[in-house]
Amino acid sequence: MKISVITAVYNREATIADAIKSVADQDCSDLEHVLVDGMSSDGTPDIIEANRDTIDIAIREPDSGIYDALNKGIAASTGDVVGFLHADDLFADQSVIQRVQEKFQSGDYDAVYADLTYVDFEDLDRVIRYWKSGDYFVSKFRFGWMPPHPTVYIKREIYDKFGDYRIDHGSAADYECMVRLMVRNQISVGYIPEVAVKMRVGGESNASIENRMNANSADKVAWIENGLRPPFGLRFTKPFRKIPQYFLRQS
Repeated sequence: MKISVITAVYNREATIADAIKSVADQDCSDLEHVLVDGMSSDGTPDIIEANRDTIDIAIREPDSGIYDALNKGIAASTGDVVGFLHADDLFADQSVIQRVQEKFQSGDYDAVYADLTYVDFEDLDRVIRYWKSGDYFVSKFRFGWMPPHPTVYIKREIYDKFGDYRIDHGSAADYECMVRLMVRNQISVGYIPEVAVKMRVGGESNASIENRMNANSADKVAWIENGLRPPFGLRFTKPFRKIPQYFLRQS
C-alpha cells in the first residue's frame, strides 16, 4: 500500500526544511512526498531545490489558498492513500507512516486518524495543547468533534468517489470535507491512539479571531450544504471541546 504525503507551502523558509526532512526520515519504503509551492517569494524555493532529491513530485504555480494547493497535490499524487504534512509541522517520530499503513491493512478502513500535539514554534518539545482524538463514533460529530485534520489519511478512491476540498468553504474546508465523507457518506474510519503530528502553534484557521469566527459560521453551512441538520449549538460546542486540550498530557 503506497502512501502519498502532500505538503502545501507558501513563504515558509523558517520551517519547510524541517517538514521535508520529517517526511524523508520516515521508515516506510512505499511513501511518496508531493510538495506544492504557491509561488513563494522568500527563500522557500531555494530550500525546496536543495532538497529536491527527497521530494518525489514538486509543483510550483499560483493557487487560491491552502485547500486549492492540497487538491492539486491529491490530483498529482499516485498513492493508494493520501495524507498531509503542513509546512510548519513535523511527524512525531519516524514510524508514523508505517503505523498508518499497518492500520489500513488491519481492517477494512476508508480512513484513519490519530492524535496531535500543538507545540511551541521554536521549542518543539514544549507541548501547548494535546489533542487526544479518542475512538471513532460518527455521532461525536454532533457534539462538536472532528478528527485532527493533519492526522487524517484517506484512500484515494474515496476522494475520487465523493470529491476533495471545497475551496469556497475557506478555512473550514477541512471540516466540510470530514462532514461530507464521514457523516453524510458514512465511510469506515479507524483510530490510531498515538500522536502522529507535532503542529506548530499559529495554524491558518486559528490565526485570528476573525478567521475563527468565519470558520465557525462555515461549520454550520457545511452541514446544511450536505443535506444534514446542523447540531444544536455547534458554534459553541466545537470550540468548547478544545478547552481540555490545554490540560491533558500524553500518557
